[in-house]
Amino acid sequence: MTCITVGIIWDISWHSTIGRDTFWTPAHMLIYLGGLLGGSVGGWLAIRHTFLMRPGEENASVKVFGARAPLGAWVAIWGAVAMLTSAPFDDWWHNAYGLDVKIISPPHTILGLGMLGIAVGALLLVLAQQNQRNDGAGAGLFIYVGGVFLALGGVFVMEFTFPNLQHAGLFYKVCALTFPIRLVALGRAGRISWPATRASAVFILLECLLIWILPLFPAQPRLAPIYNPVTHMVPPPFPLLLIVPALGIDLCLAKAGDATSWWKRLLVAIALGAVFLGLLAVTQWFFAEFLLSPRAENWFFAGNRFWSYGSGDGAWRHKFWHVDPSEPDANLFDGRAVVISWALAGLSAWLGLLWGNWMRKVQR
Repeated sequence: MTCITVGIIWDISWHSTIGRDTFWTPAHMLIYLGGLLGGSVGGWLAIRHTFLMRPGEENASVKVFGARAPLGAWVAIWGAVAMLTSAPFDDWWHNAYGLDVKIISPPHTILGLGMLGIAVGALLLVLAQQNQRNDGAGAGLFIYVGGVFLALGGVFVMEFTFPNLQHAGLFYKVCALTFPIRLVALGRAGRISWPATRASAVFILLECLLIWILPLFPAQPRLAPIYNPVTHMVPPPFPLLLIVPALGIDLCLAKAGDATSWWKRLLVAIALGAVFLGLLAVTQWFFAEFLLSPRAENWFFAGNRFWSYGSGDGAWRHKFWHVDPSEPDANLFDGRAVVISWALAGLSAWLGLLWGNWMRKVQR
């Protein structure tokens, strides 16, 4: 799972710095190595639980077509098959249509679903270890996997989360739909204090390490036109400060308790959506202004350093986009954008509660 997440961020940097010169780039190989490792581990667990099962291990696996393996192993196997199937499709797509202009394309969608399978499979495997024991063993690994899971989700919405977009209503809608389900599920399922907050810290640290390490390697564009002559690997934008809304979510979940009835879950989800949206807005609104200022143009924050070789220079780099009042979703503080963002955050949090409650019961 770590190979996949690091590989895909590296691949975006490769496209932004060098262009796509061949399918066999190191970043691509790291991504598919992650898929191969995930599928191999899942396959080994299936062989072990089917043919080499020890006494008393029947309750640690589920049966599929006569074979046995932990639930997470089956999900990881499916994810690996989807990932490896997408590889020739992606190569054909580039040969037929050229470079990607968007992160989400048909082959990338299949690849993304496979990555999601590996990620969910990893979560289920560490959950089973955590839930089978009452001494807290496995909780730390669950937090790490949860942080990587957040980073993987952030990658696929990266083009909507540039600092220049963080005063626009679209940014908050995308974040409201993407992150509460993950943070709430992690906060509900983790058997350790402040699980969502800790996972968010892992997410920020992982992305910051890539921001700091990638520019250490010299590289030059190999495809024209070149509007921005970069000389080193282009880092991703600075990560969202999800640790702030995650802290609010952990506090709300601790106050809410189990919330077993459907109407209590609904009220808790509405409250969680409001907490997430409010804390994210306050944090990112002002932090984005800092990231667009000259004070962030350094190795630590990578302000104005994440632009690809195909991005021209200009004042637009330091301005907020889609803030024209005539646009329907121009500003978060437009009433319509607030209501829609809150509704999406509440829906995402409600799904996170359902998923988190189910994950607490995973034993195999």
